Order: sequence, then structure tokens, then C-alpha cells
Amino acid sequence: MPRVLLRSLLLATTAVAALAAAAPAAAAYPDKPIRLVVPFSAGGTVDVVARAVGQQLGRQLATTVVVENVPGAGGAIATQRVAKAPADGYTLLFTTPNHTINPALNDKLPFDPEKNLAPVSLVAQIPELLVASAGQPFSDLAGLVKAARSQPGQLTYASAGNGTLPHVTMELLLQRLGIQLTHVPYKGAAPALNDLLAGQVAVKMDTVATSAAHIRAGRIKPLAIAGLRRSPLMPEVPTIAESGVPGYQGILWMGILAPAGTRPELLEQLHRAIAAIARQPEFLRQLDAGGVEVVASDPASFGKQIRDELRQWAEVVKASHIKAE
Repeated sequence: MPRVLLRSLLLATTAVAALAAAAPAAAAYPDKPIRLVVPFSAGGTVDVVARAVGQQLGRQLATTVVVENVPGAGGAIATQRVAKAPADGYTLLFTTPNHTINPALNDKLPFDPEKNLAPVSLVAQIPELLVASAGQPFSDLAGLVKAARSQPGQLTYASAGNGTLPHVTMELLLQRLGIQLTHVPYKGAAPALNDLLAGQVAVKMDTVATSAAHIRAGRIKPLAIAGLRRSPLMPEVPTIAESGVPGYQGILWMGILAPAGTRPELLEQLHRAIAAIARQPEFLRQLDAGGVEVVASDPASFGKQIRDELRQWAEVVKASHIKAE
């Protein structure tokens, strides 16, 4: 073989080998911190869960996950920020049902919840709890229905505001039951609960974690859990589904989305990491103590849930004439 040709082949082989060696390094993910954008202020339940998940996710992926709180517009500001971020797996959204409720309230959102974001995984969920003030004569869902039918529109229910999850889930329940209650919106969950404790309103959708102490003190009464299973923290309280409304759910879920266009292999890597987190006993105990159920769904299942909820909340909002505040 001529010396010049041999030298050329050696150089070419060396170059190919160098490229092959460099390829895995270039494709490595993650090789820098990941931003986890939370559409709520620091300190709330969603933020606390997001930080716990971020810490565990960082361990699984051998990187740092930085939680960034971007509150405002019911989560739309944070969602828009992530939707417009590079689709490289380094900016993720930690979202809630607001993601599927907002489009029903605002048809001018600067993003499409399906087209501009890619589902990664469901992470956690907290079933709502239907509670009544202590002075009400009923102690279960059947009693509420009987009281409401005897005085249509006279009983009241509180929510954290127009278009919030407790509002739309309560309206869905009323539609399924065929009864009328008058909605009393508040500027946040705390004042709504305070007026329930004072007997100013009859019922509200709450959570086990925030209601437990008041229930033990006899200041409010649990009527039914809005999950498909009873809560291990209140196993004596039946679900709404088993109380006569089959399939009904009112769930504060939390999940992770990425910008649309993120490579499928990155979405799968993130999903596998979250699935691993969901199997860790210490992490499960940490969230179980607050009434938070750890879950992990694949991107396809989470995407279907989002599509189903977008349709469901659009129907509820239209039927109930709900307007955003």
C-alpha cells in the first residue's frame, strides 16, 4: 500500500475514533443544572412537594435541580416561560390542574397547553375532601343532597376563588348530583376555611392535611373524600364515588412538563428518574405524612389525562358560567 494512502487512512481512522469518543460526551444529559419552574409562591403545598421532588430528581440524575417560583395569572406566566424555553430538558414545569382549567377560563392564553408543552410524568396527588361546618345538620353526602333539595340555592359553599380547583370540582359534583348550592368565592383558601369554621358557609372542598386538626377538634365535619380510594389518614371517611357518584374525582395533582420538541429519549430519561423516586420508601413516607400520594405515570398516560381534563373543565366552566376573576 502506498505510504501516502496508508497515512491518509490512519488519519481518517483516528478522526473517526475521536468523533466516536466525543459523541457520548456531547450527548450526555444532564451536564448542567435543571430549572424546575413552579407557578406558585414559595412555602405552599405545591412548592414544598416540588422542592422535595427536585432534590430527589437531582440525586437520580446526578445534577442540581433549581426550583424557580414564578407565581401569577393562575400559573400562566410560569407556563409561558417554560413553553418558550429551549427544548433541551433543562427547563421543566411543575404544574397542577390549573394547567387544564386555565384554557377554559381564558381563550387568549399565549400558549397552547397541548401543542407547546410535552408531558413527562405525573408526580404526586392530593385528593380533595368535602367538609361541612359543625353546625350543619348533615354528616354525609346523602344528607347534603337531601338538605340542598329541600332548599335549592340556599346552602352555600366556599372556594379559594372563581375558577380555582375547589370551585370547578365542586361545580362538577353539583352537576353530577343535580343539586344547587350558592358559590361564595374568597381570595385564597385560608379565608374560605376561616368562614367555614365560623359557620358562615355550609361546605367547601378542602384537603385532609388542612382539615384534619379542625375535624379532630369538632369544628368541621368530613363528608366524603374526592379520590377513588379512601385516605389512609381518614379511612373511616367514604369516597364520593362510593357515596353515589361513580367515577367522581377531585384531585390536586402535580406533574412535570417540558417544552414541546424535547427529544423523546430525554422525556423517557426524566420519566424513569421520577419512577425511581416514587419507589423510595423514605420519600414516600415524607409525602404520605402530609396526605400526599406519590405517583408516576408515563408520558403517554399523563398526556391523555391532560387531554381528558381539558375537555372536562371546558364543559364544566361552560355549563356553570364560570368567569375568571
